[in-house]
Amino acid sequence: MNRRHFLQFAAAASALPAFTTAGRAFAAPPSSPRFLLVFLRGGYDCANLLVPYASDFYYQSRPNIAVPRPDPKSDGGTLALDGDWALTSALRDSIGEMYRNKQVAFVPFAGTDDLSRSHFETQDNIERGEPSQTHGDFNSGFMARLSGTLSGKAPPIAFTDALPLTFRGAGDIPNISLKSVGKPAYDDRQSAILTSMYQGHRLQGAVNDGLELRAHVAKEFETEMNQANRGAVSAKGFALEAQRIAKLMRDQYRLGFVDVGGWDTHVNEGNDKGQLANNLANLGDGFKAFAQELGPEWKNTVVVVVSEFGRTFRENGNRGTDHGHGSVYWVLGGGIDGGRIAGEQVKVEQATLHQNRDYPVLNDYRSLLAGLYVRLWGLSPAQADKVFPQANRVDLRLV
Repeated sequence: MNRRHFLQFAAAASALPAFTTAGRAFAAPPSSPRFLLVFLRGGYDCANLLVPYASDFYYQSRPNIAVPRPDPKSDGGTLALDGDWALTSALRDSIGEMYRNKQVAFVPFAGTDDLSRSHFETQDNIERGEPSQTHGDFNSGFMARLSGTLSGKAPPIAFTDALPLTFRGAGDIPNISLKSVGKPAYDDRQSAILTSMYQGHRLQGAVNDGLELRAHVAKEFETEMNQANRGAVSAKGFALEAQRIAKLMRDQYRLGFVDVGGWDTHVNEGNDKGQLANNLANLGDGFKAFAQELGPEWKNTVVVVVSEFGRTFRENGNRGTDHGHGSVYWVLGGGIDGGRIAGEQVKVEQATLHQNRDYPVLNDYRSLLAGLYVRLWGLSPAQADKVFPQANRVDLRLV
């Protein structure tokens, strides 16, 4: 049994209080805060999550995919958070409930100064956490540097198939694959078994044609999305695995990373229903299960949700959105000062768009996370600068 298989087995069994890799026991200090970074790979459409419902320009720009305005006479539908912003109905009963309990805050106009609009380049830049003008060290990620700075106070883990760039450079960090969730109903081996079962049967031709067509269609539709996902678990997979993640982080780990794919919505994105809404609903259900599984330790936990970029503010000709710039980050936790929209903001109108197409970035991710880490672990200026070199630390007082 190799190391990865052992980690997968240990996580599934959940029978041991801790396990060891490279001679180190990962048993978390009971008083240490807990932090999970969730990376939505593919660039999710934040304008259909945190809806700028007070903006007529939003509804003019999205004639087919805009999320409806809140109805003050209804107990369902889009949830108004304040006079400008609302939450899509897909998250009303999960994230909406947490927001009302001041366990969620949103930071709009957030992101990086990377303007490549490339999934891979922007994802890598964020995971490295270095100033954009630097050449870049692909063997050093900001969560690895944070782990080293904390010196054992926050045992790390990646809920990914392979060690993500953000954890490179920190030695032997365990990783657990979640990709087994949501796999196709029939893999190659199972397809071969089905084919042999119907060998010589009158349905043999139909079975073979069906399996071949299924494989072809799946490949066509999944190719681009999978490239942007970089092997990340789906939102449905995250919802199913959230309790397992919570158990491991409650009992053994304090610094975690998970990526969730399926957010590159160029075609038929939907509004409060459809492709994006379904993904958001699964994500919200996952966070709700995660918090419930942590129990009292939810108050000692902070989750931050990021994506490489947002989407174009206007819908495209395929009733979807294309690669954009500014995004909306989420901050969740049982002990945060939530129930608010945080960070620098501007009115949502055509004049405030970046390059007349995207949300601008007014809240730099390095500054936000550096300020948050100082609050969580009391990092000194020198320690914070090691994690995010040359970052201008911003304290939004969320923790």
